[in-house]
Amino acid sequence: MALNGFVVAVTRIDAQWRVDRLPDGLQADLAGLVAVLTQQGGEGGAIGLIDVADEFFVAVRALPGGSLRLLLSDVTAAVEWDLARQVLDRLGEDPPEEDELDEIWPVGDMGIFADLGLGEMDLGTILDDLDLYADEMLLDIARRVGFAEPLQAAVDHTGH
Repeated sequence: MALNGFVVAVTRIDAQWRVDRLPDGLQADLAGLVAVLTQQGGEGGAIGLIDVADEFFVAVRALPGGSLRLLLSDVTAAVEWDLARQVLDRLGEDPPEEDELDEIWPVGDMGIFADLGLGEMDLGTILDDLDLYADEMLLDIARRVGFAEPLQAAVDHTGH
């Protein structure tokens, strides 16, 4: 059963952004998403964006040469969501303790989009806005990086 949300791969080829919808099953499969992204190619590698139930998102960058960059928008999601736990495991991070669940904070590579024009401080501002749902955060990131229009088209295509 698909969760509410979406999974997309973002690539840039010949200076043009392309956003492709990926199978919904990848919403809970970090290894599967990484495998798909490493096959995508594109200038600067491929970006995977997963919005899980508008609660949190995961951003993955599979770079040329095999390196991987990960960002989880809300570490507390690991308490309820397997995908978030998979990200923490991959990052070598522990899930939050019971007394830390009142705080929401991102974990992973805050510089994941820096080379694309969205620095750590600006990304932090987006992630700190608790009034935004995960899909809205991703659309804001896409707007600032330059692929908002194709992302919106892909999200609309998913029926989200």
